[in-house]
Amino acid sequence: MENVTIFKHPLIQHKISHLRDKETGTNEFRRLVEEIAMLEGFEALADLPLKDKEIETPIEKCITPVLAGRKLALIPILRAGLGMVSGMQALVPSAKVGHIGLYRDESTHEPVEYYCKLPDPIDERQIVVVDPMLATGGSAADAISMIKKHGGKKIKFMCIIAAPEGLKKLHDAHPDVQIYVGHLDRCLNDAAYICPGLGDAGDRIFGTK
Repeated sequence: MENVTIFKHPLIQHKISHLRDKETGTNEFRRLVEEIAMLEGFEALADLPLKDKEIETPIEKCITPVLAGRKLALIPILRAGLGMVSGMQALVPSAKVGHIGLYRDESTHEPVEYYCKLPDPIDERQIVVVDPMLATGGSAADAISMIKKHGGKKIKFMCIIAAPEGLKKLHDAHPDVQIYVGHLDRCLNDAAYICPGLGDAGDRIFGTK
């Protein structure tokens, strides 16, 4: 899959291992998610466009590169995706933040939409959709379809852990979207949870059950 990047960086892998541990508490879990998002984002944003700007240093005037175009749009899939936003904003504090609300029906395991608010104009922005877990791929595929319906064109998707089933579904549904994965896990279980995974990312980020 040419549009898929699976990170091998030792710091990302080390932090994901701590995420998986059931003894990792809410505060540390939230911090690790932020740190992993920042490490992944550093690589995922390597192709942001630049333009030249004239500035004056304490020594002299010079031409130096700055980010070009509309501000980046970060779109977390609620609610777990919120945990990755602050890590990305540490890299690009000026980024605009939209929100897409989807939940998984417990019987069908299919995503159900309940909220969508995107920065305007969305069609002129580089968009990064974030969600810690790519399980069945349904929520991610539907969220990206929603963004495209609103005019979004330049879209990346970033997650921490993915199942092969979800990765294939998202790739097949949106082959034009670059996908960034912290770790590719073994499979989904009968309840559509990633194995070995880390449990429910939203519950662990926000301390709920």
